Amino acid sequence: MDMMAVYQEGAYERLCRWVQAECRQLGDSDNPQVSDLLRTAVRCLKERPVLFKYCAEEVANMRHNALFRRFISALTRGGPGGVPRPIEVHAHDPLRYVGDMLGWLHQALASERELVLALLDPDSIADSPTTNQMSKSQESDSQKTESDITFVLDRIFEGVCRPFKLRVEQVLQSQSSLIISYKLSNTLEFYSYTISDLLGRDTALSNTLWTLKDAAQKTFFDILKTRGEKLLRYPPLVAVDLSPPPAVREGVSVLLELVETHYSMMLQKKPPFDPVISALLDPIIQICEQAAEAHKSKGVGHSSRRSRMSSDSGQFSKSSVDALLSSSSAPSPQSSETSSKIFLINCLCAIQQPLLGHEVAAEYVKSLGAMIDRHIHGLVENEVDAILKRCGLSNKMSHFRDSVNKESGSTPLVEIEDTSPAALSESLKAFFGLVLGSDSSLPEFEQMQVPKLRAEACIQVAKALAETYDLTYEAIMDPKNGYSDPKSLARHPPDQIRTILGI
Repeated sequence: MDMMAVYQEGAYERLCRWVQAECRQLGDSDNPQVSDLLRTAVRCLKERPVLFKYCAEEVANMRHNALFRRFISALTRGGPGGVPRPIEVHAHDPLRYVGDMLGWLHQALASERELVLALLDPDSIADSPTTNQMSKSQESDSQKTESDITFVLDRIFEGVCRPFKLRVEQVLQSQSSLIISYKLSNTLEFYSYTISDLLGRDTALSNTLWTLKDAAQKTFFDILKTRGEKLLRYPPLVAVDLSPPPAVREGVSVLLELVETHYSMMLQKKPPFDPVISALLDPIIQICEQAAEAHKSKGVGHSSRRSRMSSDSGQFSKSSVDALLSSSSAPSPQSSETSSKIFLINCLCAIQQPLLGHEVAAEYVKSLGAMIDRHIHGLVENEVDAILKRCGLSNKMSHFRDSVNKESGSTPLVEIEDTSPAALSESLKAFFGLVLGSDSSLPEFEQMQVPKLRAEACIQVAKALAETYDLTYEAIMDPKNGYSDPKSLARHPPDQIRTILGI
């Protein structure tokens, strides 16, 4: 029995050497064929795990060198007779260049996996037992074989990682196009998932692909950051018609192209898109805010000087009521702030409108809507406050509120200087003149580019003025305030004012 064991071990060793010699020949061919005799020999060697491992390592080393040569040849020489053409012919086109290399690796992985499977696990092709039929020992053997196959494939593709990585890194380093860098990042991410599923996550090629995907993503966001910093260094001037600057249209156009690229990604779980939107649009909104602030600062000084000059030259030549009425049609010191807010609203709308209907931008569109509403609210408040100041009612509103909110015990309004009949008469005449005057008496926000928002702002101004008059009318008509002839002061009931204002 001992002699039989010695003879058997000797036979296994001779068989191992023969299999190793046959495996070396596999490295000499691009498309090797595995003979039935070789498959039978490998199947027998599985009885000796150590010898089987030697053969697996021989296969890995031979195919490792062969694949490296084939990859370099595909890059530089192409196929037989120059067909297909060398991959590096397309080095000037980053998307095709990287895509061709990834496609080649993916195809090579499929063929190498088929070869290794036929050699190391021929039974998996001939026989596929169902899960119920598979015993625990068979499951254990299957897991061990799969581990061996992964080890061999990892070793085979280890050699192409470095030349592939160097070429992709060169592409990324020379890349300045936002769209191309984003498409490269998506392509690398797709192949990272695909090859990881075939080869395993903890393998050299998979790790290389994920590293390159991260590098491509970093390149993309670096370009975005540089673009944003450049915009912030040179904020635009506000146009005469308060239209958005070219940077807004350009940024939205780029974003829409990125959105289409995102939709076309061939991944079941797509990466979040909000960071891309924020990185692209936040600097654009910031330069619009900077431009609006600069415009407002420039305009306030000019309008305040103009206001002082007009008041100095006309203070002795006009009655107080005429002055109020004329000032209501003249440009107000608030006009620069109003135009700044209209400019910002136009910019935000120019960003928001094209993004409506895109699910990936839904949250950002919602936040833009909140910003627009906030600016419209501030615009309406400023306009109403300016109108009340021009009419002389602004400083009287606090007295009216106190009078309406307090039941009794407060000083009658007729005894307060700001709300005396003479002061109220002048202010209300100016208010009625503004409300009942020409179409240009109230702000119409003609430079607001979205008609719906323009109409909404006008309605909000009208409602605020109507509410102000309601409060004023209630305070004047209240007997406790001591006005002897209140109807001569508040000649029009609130309903009539609302009808005139169109609300």
